[in-house]
Amino acid sequence: MQRLLTVQQVEQLKAFDTCVISDAIESFGVRLRNEGFATAGFRCLFKSLPPMVGWAATCMVRSADPPITGSRYIERTDWWKHITAVPAPRVVVMQDVDQPPGTGAFLGKVHVNILLALGCVGAVTNGAARELPGIQASGFQVFAGRLAISRAYIHVVEFGGAVEVGGLTIQPGDLIHGDRHGILTVPTELIPRLPGVASRIVKMKQHIMDLSRQAGATPEELSRELKTLLDFSANQTSDGVDQRK
Repeated sequence: MQRLLTVQQVEQLKAFDTCVISDAIESFGVRLRNEGFATAGFRCLFKSLPPMVGWAATCMVRSADPPITGSRYIERTDWWKHITAVPAPRVVVMQDVDQPPGTGAFLGKVHVNILLALGCVGAVTNGAARELPGIQASGFQVFAGRLAISRAYIHVVEFGGAVEVGGLTIQPGDLIHGDRHGILTVPTELIPRLPGVASRIVKMKQHIMDLSRQAGATPEELSRELKTLLDFSANQTSDGVDQRK
């Protein structure tokens, strides 16, 4: 399992929106720019909440079909041990494997408060959520594919393995960063350097915006500063040498 995050590191990562974190990760050149983030399949339900940062605990659920006997499936709590085995803060990533997903909702106000008690700060699912006022009051962030009225026959079928949501494969222990724009995974080796690099990117973006508002700013000046931003590499020293070479 991944190393612990200090409170300071969590707060540093939460200080930046997920777009800036994405830009910072890209500046290290550790993965392709079209990898590491979800592209579709769900949306952020509580856009006013700060960015969500946490280690992934994973499971798969179904809700469309009734059990062979009885009126509902037995409520599994054995997967809670998997959740608490992941370092805090935790994010539950739940793949609804029904086709189509989201007949019933696992995430409602009761389960969200249980997940909070287990050290979770948010959840991501391609399935459904319900009882939004109760969830919002708890401060728990949810990314969901749709809203539902009922739990239907929702039940956990697997946990602790790789899941896929929004085209992004997530392993238990992956570090998740998410806000109103979506979610991405953070390469853990970058954690110590990400806040500093993100701060530099924010300043470069602000410089270009300030320049664009100045009377007399020329296309040549704007083009030069934009190129500096787009070519920025976290691996370059002050004299422009790429440290990876």
